[in-house]
Amino acid sequence: MLFNSLTFIVFFAVVLALHNAPLPWKVKKINLLVASCLFYAAWNPPFVILLWISTIVDWRVAKRIYAEQRLSRRRAWVAVSVLVNLGLLGYFKYGEFLLENWQLMMSAIGVAWTPPDWDIVLPVGISFYTFQTMAYSLDVYLRRAKPADSLLDFSLFVSFFPQLVAGPIVRPTQLIPQFQEPVRANANQLLWGLGLMTLGLFEKIVIADGALAPAADAVFGAAKPVPFFDAWLGTLAFAGQIFSDFAGYSTVAIGVALCLGFSLPDNFRFPYAAIGFSDFWRRWHISLSTWLRDYLYIPLGGNRKGWHRTQVNLMVTMLLGGLWHGAAWTFVVWGGLHGFYLGAERFFQRQFAGAKIASTFGFKVFLALLTYFLVNLTWVFFRAPDFATAWRMTRTMLGFGLEGSDLVLSAYLIEVVISVTVGILLVHGFMRNRRLEDVVASAPWWLVGCVWAAMLFFILIAQGSGDAFIYFQF
Repeated sequence: MLFNSLTFIVFFAVVLALHNAPLPWKVKKINLLVASCLFYAAWNPPFVILLWISTIVDWRVAKRIYAEQRLSRRRAWVAVSVLVNLGLLGYFKYGEFLLENWQLMMSAIGVAWTPPDWDIVLPVGISFYTFQTMAYSLDVYLRRAKPADSLLDFSLFVSFFPQLVAGPIVRPTQLIPQFQEPVRANANQLLWGLGLMTLGLFEKIVIADGALAPAADAVFGAAKPVPFFDAWLGTLAFAGQIFSDFAGYSTVAIGVALCLGFSLPDNFRFPYAAIGFSDFWRRWHISLSTWLRDYLYIPLGGNRKGWHRTQVNLMVTMLLGGLWHGAAWTFVVWGGLHGFYLGAERFFQRQFAGAKIASTFGFKVFLALLTYFLVNLTWVFFRAPDFATAWRMTRTMLGFGLEGSDLVLSAYLIEVVISVTVGILLVHGFMRNRRLEDVVASAPWWLVGCVWAAMLFFILIAQGSGDAFIYFQF
């Protein structure tokens, strides 16, 4: 069930009506849990079993960890949680990838081996909810939190439908306490929630699918090398598409939850205005970057064990972060490039610490543009279907490749990509140190109403293709 579908609108209207009905709080939570399971089952009903496996395992494991005083037993129980969740993730998401690479390794040593056909369907959102349930067990193990008192509250935390399939990845302490007492959106929360839903759908349907996807698909789907200009425009189009698609989903999810009276954390803070890569990852997919920081980078030693170990920890974290996104080496390269950028950034910060030029406005603008330029190079590996396409595109964009003679993009698509990209950069630059709530509060009511009406108008006339959100595949 997609947010950008009429089915979801009807589904959400029913859920909202039941949530605001004069029913006991426990009944309302049961309604939300049932609705969440139905929402997930709309893709493939058997996948609900996997969701419940993660739920029951981590519910039981956390209770055992909390009651156990012996460190060895506590470690054994947390290992159960990690192995079950990563086992499910590995089998469904990485099984075919591992078989293919094993076949290549066997071929390299002269062993002819053909793997069996891998007809396993990837359960939607499995990367998100496995990380969410693991965080629960790990937080209890690290004494950051106590186990939930109610299985109903914990089950709802795992399966809460607004953020179930593509985040934000919510921590137990952020959401479980909200289920303990009755909540219901007031008029202001409901209005804000509907506004965020409109904004998110506008980003997805109008910008990502309508304006930018055609150009990105044409360039990355081209059978022959494309010209320098087309290669850059296709990549810029995908940069805007991936942001508008994923930020659009997160914005709708936050809005849906707010309409029900619940608060979800921000997942994006205008990342294309980032000054440097540390700043970029504080603004892009925040729930994943903080998860990787707290449960991988810091346990590896973070920056506490010397310069060289810090570089290794950064690279390992980003390589695994890349692999989390997809079972392909192109995603590993994408993560590795970000790890390299972060390491290089730390090196230059160390070399030029205290330099006066670093605080000037002009230098910050230069760093922001450099960050955006380098981020776009990484998006090539994220979007390209294979290494050959990614390498060809990268060489062309850097001026070293053989340019194709045939233009891929029409004049109309060129104008759309340039205008939308400039618009995104201007909005991100303006909003870099601002909050949407503050900007809306300071704007005249009629202007807010006009912008809202315009977004609704464009959503309706766009008549979106009903494409799934990009991050559903992760």
